[in-house]
Amino acid sequence: MNKSRLPFFLFSLALFTLSCNKADTDQGSPLLPSVNSVFLSTDKACYKPGEVVKFELDRELPNSAMIRYRHLNTIVDETLYSGKNWSWNPPASDFTGFMADVYEMKDGVEKVYGSIAVDVSSDWCRFPRYGFLSEYQAMTPLAIDYVVENLARYHINGLQFYDWQFDHHKPLAGTVENPAEVWKDIANRDNYLSTVQGYIDAAHRCNMKAMFYNLAYGALSNASGDGVLDQWYLFTDLFHASKDFHALPTPMFKSNIYLTDPSNREWQQYLAQQNRDVYEVFDFDGFHIDQLGNRNRTLYNYGGYPVNLPQVFKDFIQAMKMDMPDKELVMNAVNQYGQAEIASSAVSFLYSEVWAPNDGFDDLAGIITANNALSNNSKNTVLAAYMNYDLANSSGFFNPAGVLLANSVIFAFGGSHLELGEHMLAKEYFPNNNLQVSGQLRSALIAYYDFLVAYQNLLRDGGEINQPEVNSDNSQVNIGSWPPEAGKIAVVGRLIESAQIINLINFNNVSSMLWRDTNGDQLEPVEVKNLYLKFKTSRQVEQVWIASPDLNFGLPQSVNFSSLPDGVEIDVPYLKYWDMIVVEYQ
Repeated sequence: MNKSRLPFFLFSLALFTLSCNKADTDQGSPLLPSVNSVFLSTDKACYKPGEVVKFELDRELPNSAMIRYRHLNTIVDETLYSGKNWSWNPPASDFTGFMADVYEMKDGVEKVYGSIAVDVSSDWCRFPRYGFLSEYQAMTPLAIDYVVENLARYHINGLQFYDWQFDHHKPLAGTVENPAEVWKDIANRDNYLSTVQGYIDAAHRCNMKAMFYNLAYGALSNASGDGVLDQWYLFTDLFHASKDFHALPTPMFKSNIYLTDPSNREWQQYLAQQNRDVYEVFDFDGFHIDQLGNRNRTLYNYGGYPVNLPQVFKDFIQAMKMDMPDKELVMNAVNQYGQAEIASSAVSFLYSEVWAPNDGFDDLAGIITANNALSNNSKNTVLAAYMNYDLANSSGFFNPAGVLLANSVIFAFGGSHLELGEHMLAKEYFPNNNLQVSGQLRSALIAYYDFLVAYQNLLRDGGEINQPEVNSDNSQVNIGSWPPEAGKIAVVGRLIESAQIINLINFNNVSSMLWRDTNGDQLEPVEVKNLYLKFKTSRQVEQVWIASPDLNFGLPQSVNFSSLPDGVEIDVPYLKYWDMIVVEYQ
């Protein structure tokens, strides 16, 4: 990718300007870059083993600067700075996260200018970081690249193409031989073939996968004219007189959505053929399968037999996989509906759309740990968790405190968050873009996604969630185990081989323990400095280090510890939202 293109320059300039905007700047906050920091980028969202990583800075630095590369707390390479564009050959190890930073020694003091993570993984589904697209109006290639390069900076490695399709039962507009240049989607918006294909191509240039969205069982009111038979539908009565449907307001939407039986073989064959037509025209990498959740009513097939949707989802997934075995499949488990069956199917990772009553921070963690158990720890989780939901009914800005607390919990438990697209996500109807992202939040989110990638081998690559015994003599600080409590610092552990991970998530001063922060009024936690923690362990500790997306560009730093009769005391220099302490044993 030509990194000198105008959109990339404008994006980095706009990012830096917003981050240093007077309204957002707090020179005392480690969340924000200093005026001397630089914006780093890479040419792709992730890399296959053996691929060269191309870096770029937004401005030149002194020739005395250095570039350093780490895997976790180990420096794997270091070189002299020789200009704002350079390349690096990472170690060939697969499924590995790295962190690169640019620094300079001045009067014996290390000055870090900036950092960026690098993911080397041959399969994006090992560590999925899912983003979305939702608008396909006529766009120039430069405008498309602007969106995709922005997402690549967050290391988004897969894109869900939401509502790209023509009709749910006939996603391709036109024919394989003569596809339509423009078509109306379900909301009567004009979607352009050139834009959809342009997004796919741009995603592939950045090593992102492109997943087309559609329901497992949706048909519009005109479906009979396209060959959909009445015998394929789901009904709310025994005598197939009333089709089940999802009501949509007209004239904004062109039809209600009528539900077909996903276990009906003829429907499966029909939709599989429609998907083959899609793949003939568009170079999509797979099918993002949606559902409507628990219908809270008994549904029947045409013959009057009850249909248990969770049980038949797996059958539908397997049919789609058998038809196109080389394509990826992901299915939305709406509030975990059908997740047990989905987890044992051919989906590449688990995707959960979170709704009430799963409203607390503990519920986010519980869904991720439940998914780990359902998949025997073989499939990581993406949560579609919509922030500031009611605030998004009108224009405004996302509340950084709510977003960062939710991400701290999701990331610490090994999940990722579907939230980034052309805009940030606040509603289940993805085109809603009433809320904007401030410069402060944008800077923080980049740091959080760098952190998720750089430490993915600790956060998302196995191990066992546990509850380490941690306390403090500091009377001004309350330490609590998981589940979290307002006014306390919650401790979440993960045991990995010869190391104990101790995540500290700060709920001190928060106004609510509900993750959605629906009105955008969540308060920032009160920062803590020089916190002495006592960690109880019978094992011999070799070293302790700490890293945080809120501090020092996410770089690891060794911390002082002293031995106690039943463990160690650890000096934690700073905590805002989330710290990760790594205790390495001998």
